[in-house]
Formats: sequence, structure tokens, C-alpha cells
Amino acid sequence: MKTNRSVPPVWLMGLSDLTLGLVTGIVAFAMPQLMAAEGVPEWKIAAITAVAVSPSFWCVLFGPMLDVRFSRRWYATVLAGCSAVFAAIALLSLHRLLVLELALTLANAAANLFGAALGGWLSNIIKAEDRNILSKWMNVALIGGMGIAATLGGELTRILPIAQAAAWMGLVIFAPTAIFLVVPAPGPDRRLAAESFGQFNREVLSLLRRREVVVALLLFLSPCSSFALTNLLGGLGADFHATAREISLAGGAGAFVPAIIGCFLFPIIARRLPLRFFYLANGVAGSLFTLGLLLLPHVTWTFALAVFGEFLFQAVAFSIQIGIVFDAIGPNNPLAATTFAFLTAATNIPVTYMMVADGRAYSAAGIAGTLSVDASISIAACLVMGILLSKFDRKVSGAPIQPRELAPSEGEI
Repeated sequence: MKTNRSVPPVWLMGLSDLTLGLVTGIVAFAMPQLMAAEGVPEWKIAAITAVAVSPSFWCVLFGPMLDVRFSRRWYATVLAGCSAVFAAIALLSLHRLLVLELALTLANAAANLFGAALGGWLSNIIKAEDRNILSKWMNVALIGGMGIAATLGGELTRILPIAQAAAWMGLVIFAPTAIFLVVPAPGPDRRLAAESFGQFNREVLSLLRRREVVVALLLFLSPCSSFALTNLLGGLGADFHATAREISLAGGAGAFVPAIIGCFLFPIIARRLPLRFFYLANGVAGSLFTLGLLLLPHVTWTFALAVFGEFLFQAVAFSIQIGIVFDAIGPNNPLAATTFAFLTAATNIPVTYMMVADGRAYSAAGIAGTLSVDASISIAACLVMGILLSKFDRKVSGAPIQPRELAPSEGEI
């Protein structure tokens, strides 16, 4: 549903995704470091983090509720508030691990649903030619927020009492919703939630009967461009002789700076290259960078370079993924938030299984094993998907094509 009210600049709307980035950074970087400082065993930290990350999959089941009864702005605001409260509770519960685990999981669940509501909302009010630009800025906010949280989480607890640090962290997470005040919100769909879930199921089945959508899902589910190493590097700093403070600072600057560079590169390259092949090329280039790290000494500057490079390629990958999702949603989609949640959930699957593969490789052969396995699997997956996509294009090239006007900045799936 379009609105006649003018919309603010695309970059400003995209930056409202900072909430999701901040919570992701707390889950993946800040809380594991704080738990380690409190003497929590590494295996326990890994288990708690794994549970806290799990909403990136199962939250898709709640996606249909975001498209009914209330506006998506209402859902996004409430969910941001829930994320802030639960994140603060987690920070206050460093000595009560069960409460910490539950609070951190709920914070991440609310943040993921926030992201789905925001993505569905913004995709329905922007112009088609602005989709790649919005993707760029949402990913600047996402990865930049992760970097801010990686640095801020540890620093706040060092300079403030824990209660004040928790309060400030909650306020920082909720603050980006101030942007919502100037963004128009189309009215809510008056259907019942049961109708939305039913329609969602029918839409999914309908999508899965389309060859193009199946190809896109295979692309998302494959490890072509997952860059799961970004979730493991924080625990690998000792292999490069980096101190805890150097790891924290590298995680902050190493996420924020490449997020800016990678996300700004995305729309420039997307004008010249179809998004799905851009995705494969990014995966191959990033994997070659990963292999190149094997040739460097295990010192702190190599660790900083690894963090910077892995986040750079991941930032580009995230931008391409969101660009593909926006293209799939299209204009005036009544199930935009549901579709956004479904497709983005698929992109999280290879991150998880690649973390398992990389972790086992580390146990078997150390940091060299992790880098080799991660890069080799990604390159092989890119080659296989490239062959499949080429065959698909040859099969459909003879089919009649309906004319469709593409905006200069819009990539094709």
C-alpha cells in the first residue's frame, strides 16, 4: 500500500536498522567477551551464544503476524523496545547464566522480528529504483551497529557500574526508532492473523513452484558467500597473539569501516552485474582473500587485516542478499514483512553450518585448517552454483520475455 506522504532520504530510513546491528553485535561479540572475563568456560559461552543466535531461523514462523492488525511501524517500535529491555537484562545477569541465556535469546528474537517488520515496511514505501540504495544503507546500519556494540559493550562495563551500563545499552538500542517519526507508515491490514498465516503458507508453496525462486533459495542456502568466519574471529585472536582489548577494538573498527566501504561499493557494481552472479563473484574473491591469510605471519596486524577483509566481503554479501529480497518482494506486497522474514531466514542457514565446519577444522588443524576449509567449501559451492545458473539461463533464454523497464541502479536476480 503506497502512501501520498513524502518519504525522508533513503539513507536515513536505512540507518534505522541500527537496532538489529547493535543487538547482533551484543550477542556475537560483547556478551561472549564479558562472559569470558567473568570466568565462564569457553564451551558454555559457545552453547549460550548458539542458543541466542537460533532466532535467526525460527523467528520466520512468527513473520505473518507482522502483516496484520497493527502497522509495521507499530510492530518495529514495540519490538525494538523489547530488544532493548531484554539486552539490558542479559547484561545484568552475568552471574545468572540461565537468565542471561533466556534474555539474550529473547533480545535477538525481538531484534530479528524488528528487522522483518522494518524491511517489509520500507520495501512498500520506497521507489523501485531506490531498492539497492536502501539495501546499502540497511547493511551499513547492520554491520556498523555490530561494530559499535563490539566496542561499546566492553567499554561501558569498564567505565560504568553494571546497572548504568545496562541502561545506556538499552537506550542506544532503542534510539534509532526516533527515525520512525518522520517515516510514513501505511495503515494495517485488517485481516485476522489466521488468514495471514494461511496466505503465507499458500504464498510459500506458490513461490516454490517457480524455478527462479528455487534457484534464488539454493543460492541463499549454499555456502557461496556466508563468511561465517566473522562469527569466529573474536575467539581466534589468541592465535594471532592479540590481547583482549585489541580483539575488541579490531571487532569494532573492523566491522564498521568495511561495512561503509562494502555497502557503498554494492550499488555501483550492481548497476553492471546481475545480483546473483555478483553474489558468486564476491564469494570467490572473499575466499581467495581467506586463503591469502595463510601466507601471513600470526601477528596482531594479520588478525586486524583478517577481521577487516572478512567483514568487507560479508558486508557486500549482505547487501546483495537484501537487494535480491527486495526484488523478490516487489511493490505493494501485502505480505512484505512475512516474505522478508522468510527469505532472510534462509540466508542465515549457511552461516550456522559453516561455523560448525570451521570449528571442527580448527580442532583438527588449528587456524590454518579453519581458513583452508572455509575458503575451499565456498569456492567449490560458487563453482557448482555458477554451473547450475548457467544451465538455467540457457534453458529459459528461448522463452518469450515480457518487457520490463529497469531502473539504472536496479540489479536483476
